[in-house]
Amino acid sequence: MTAQMTLQSPLPVRSAIRRVARCVRTTASLLAEHRVHLPPDLVGTGIRFADGTSSRVYRETVIADRDEMAPCVLVVTFRLRLVRGWGHRLFRWESLLNTPLFVGFPGFVSKLWLAHDEAGAYRGLYKWDGPERAETYARSLWRVLALVSVPGSIRYRVLPGIGRDQLLADPTSIEGGSVIAGPDDWSRVVEVEWPEPPTS
Repeated sequence: MTAQMTLQSPLPVRSAIRRVARCVRTTASLLAEHRVHLPPDLVGTGIRFADGTSSRVYRETVIADRDEMAPCVLVVTFRLRLVRGWGHRLFRWESLLNTPLFVGFPGFVSKLWLAHDEAGAYRGLYKWDGPERAETYARSLWRVLALVSVPGSIRYRVLPGIGRDQLLADPTSIEGGSVIAGPDDWSRVVEVEWPEPPTS
């Protein structure tokens, strides 16, 4: 089983604001260069987690021509305040506007946006180049998420040395096949249901 980073705290406010502002500027350049894409291939993929919850991918955001020299997986979760029923659908539409808050961070490669699970938790499942960069992003994002999230609901997990495609293709091999319950069950993928290929 691959080791994970365990630090779970946001960056200082000023540091987080500077990094997010730099990200927004970089995202503007990426958009101008037409390097931000929303491929449909994984939309509809169902993912079940070790805590018994499951969710479906409703969007993927990818940066074209960005390699993973030091691949890692980043999983982020949070629960929104005051969002119920149809509000979840509204959030999924609106969330596209949040793209500038993460695409321009150093090391970002791809994000799978997961709809809320049975407990109301949203997750992002990322490809990242460099575990330290992924952690910096997660701790910066924390400051933004805290404005709209249930207190105490923000968590992240970094899995160094793992490709996200590898994780989804065979989650039990990545996690060592362990079925022992633990605090990271919310992030541990146990089963993937691939979407049906389009019919011609």
